[in-house]
Amino acid sequence: MTSTARTHQHDPTRDDTEDQIAAAEGHAAPLDLLLADAALGPWRRFTPGMAGVRAVANAAAKPLSLVHYSTDLAGELGRILTGRSDLAPHPKDRRFSDELWAKNPLLKATLQVYLAAGRSAKDLFDDIELSWRDRERLGFLLDNVIEASAPSNLPLVNPVTWRAAASTQGRSLLAGLKNLLGDMVTAPRVPSMVDATAFSVGSDLAVSPGQVVLRTPVFELIQYAPTTPSVRRTPLLMVPPVINKYYIVDLAPGRSMVEYLVGQGQQVFVMSWRNPDARHRNWGFDTYGESIVEAIDAVTAITRTKQTHLMSMCSGGILAAMVAAHLSATGAADKVATFNLGVTVLDQQDAGLPSAVLDKRVARAAISASARKGFLDGRSLAEIFAWLRPSDLIWSYWVNNYLQGKKPPAFDVLYWNADTTRMPAALHRDFVEMAVDNTTAHPGEGSILGTPVDLGDVDAESYIVAGIGDHICKWQACYRSTQLLGGKNTFILSTAGHIASLVNPPTNPKSSFRTAARNPGDADQWLAEADTENGSWWPHFADWLGERSGATKRAPRKLGNTKFEPLEAAPGTYVFDR
Repeated sequence: MTSTARTHQHDPTRDDTEDQIAAAEGHAAPLDLLLADAALGPWRRFTPGMAGVRAVANAAAKPLSLVHYSTDLAGELGRILTGRSDLAPHPKDRRFSDELWAKNPLLKATLQVYLAAGRSAKDLFDDIELSWRDRERLGFLLDNVIEASAPSNLPLVNPVTWRAAASTQGRSLLAGLKNLLGDMVTAPRVPSMVDATAFSVGSDLAVSPGQVVLRTPVFELIQYAPTTPSVRRTPLLMVPPVINKYYIVDLAPGRSMVEYLVGQGQQVFVMSWRNPDARHRNWGFDTYGESIVEAIDAVTAITRTKQTHLMSMCSGGILAAMVAAHLSATGAADKVATFNLGVTVLDQQDAGLPSAVLDKRVARAAISASARKGFLDGRSLAEIFAWLRPSDLIWSYWVNNYLQGKKPPAFDVLYWNADTTRMPAALHRDFVEMAVDNTTAHPGEGSILGTPVDLGDVDAESYIVAGIGDHICKWQACYRSTQLLGGKNTFILSTAGHIASLVNPPTNPKSSFRTAARNPGDADQWLAEADTENGSWWPHFADWLGERSGATKRAPRKLGNTKFEPLEAAPGTYVFDR
C-alpha cells in the first residue's frame, strides 16, 4: 500500500466528510494498475494524447455549446468586476479559510475568477461527448490543472504567506525555499508530508514486544509476546503490503492493531518483508507465495495447531488470496482457518482511474522500465499516489512547507507512508500483467506455485474490510471479493480512507462502520441494506475472530520453539533496510 496518507494538518484517523467520500470514489485507483505509471513516471498521466485531440474535435462539433459556456463565463466575470457576484468557495474548502479572501476586494475578485473559470471548464467538459476511457483520463488532467491554478498556491497572493513572513521577519521565506529545494533534490519530487525526524522505528513505532522466530532471504516472521494469561488456540498470521514496511499494523501504542489483538488474547504473527534491490530482480509471485506458505507452516508448528487465520492487506492481500487458492487446489485448504482482507482489490475491472489509461502497450513499457533497474522504487509509487489527491496530498503541503516555511506535521501514518520499499522487477511484472488481464477474477487464468488460481475454491470464512473514502482501492471493487471467494464472508465498510480504515483504534470517537446481514451481487444494494455501527471495527473483528479460534489455553512462557528459536527482538532487521 502505497500506500499513502490522506490528510493534512489533522488526525489521519478522523472520519471522511461526504464531500471527501465523493472525491475519493471519483479518483479511486487500485494499487496494481498504478504500478505501471510508477515505472514510467507521473508526467505520462499529464499528457492528453489522442484523447485530447478527440475532445477538441468533439467540442468544435458543438459550437453552440462553446458560445453558451463562453457567454456564461463572460457574464460572471462582468459581475465579479462590478462586485455583484455571489460566487464563494465551499465552506469546508480550507484553502480559502483566511478571512482576507472574503474581505479584501482584490483577493475576493481573484478567488471568484478562479471559481468561475473552473466551473465553466468543468461544465464544458461534462457536455463533450467522450468515451469512458477518454473521460476518465482527461478528467484527471482537468482536475489537476484546476487544483494547480488555485490562487492559494501563489506566494504573492495567498495571505498566509504575508502573515508568516511578517511574524518571522522574513525567515519563513528562506525556510520555505530550503524546504522546496530539499524536496526537489530526491524522489518523490512532491512536498514532504511528514517530518522525517519525528519518529523512530523501534522506539516510537513498531514497539509491541515480540521476537523474530524465522528469517529467510525474503522475510522475517515476528511472533508477538502474549499480554493475557490465556490465549486462543488458533493463531493469526498477518501478511502486510509489499511496498511499505510491515508496521502499518503496529504503529504507536494505542494505535497498533497488533497490540490490540494481542490484548484480546489472540496469538499474533506478522511477516516483515525484506526491502529488495537489483540483486532480487527475479523475485515474483512464486517467491512471495512460497514465503507465505513457509510462514503458515512456521506459525502452525510453533503454536502446535493445524491451521492459522490468514489476514492480509492491499498488495499482500492479492498474494495471500492466490496462496489460499493454491492451498485449496493442492488439498491443503485446512491450513487456513479464516481468510481476511483489508483494503484489497481482487477484481480489477472498473476499479478506478488507471483502468482508463493503462493498456498492454503501456504495461509492456512499464515492465521493461523496471526490468532495466531490477526493481520499482517505492518512492515513484508514492509520487503517483500523491497526484491522485492533489488538493490534500500536494497543494496543502505546498502551502504549509513552502509558502509558510513550516515543517510538515508529525503523524505516525504519514511517517509510515514515507517509509517506502522497492519492488523486485519480476513481482512488478507479475502484478501489472495480472491487473491488465484481471486474472484473479477469472478462474484458471492466473497461477501461483504452478497452480491455476480459482478464488472460488477458497471456502474458508472471510472478513473483508474496505474504506468508503478510499482513494486507492475503491470500496465497490473491494466488495466484489465477496462474490469471488467461495466461503461465507462478512463485509465491513469503514467510514474512512485507505490507511485510516486499517489504523482504526477504538479510542477514535469518530469511528463508525457499516455491515449487513447478506452480501448481494450489487455493492450499492449492499450499502442500502447495511446498518451503521458506531465505533471501530477492531472490536467487531476481534470478537468474530475469537469465535472462530477455539478454546483458550495457557499463554506460552517462551516464544518460538526448538526448531524456530528466537533470533532477535522485534521489530527485527529487515524493517530498517533502506
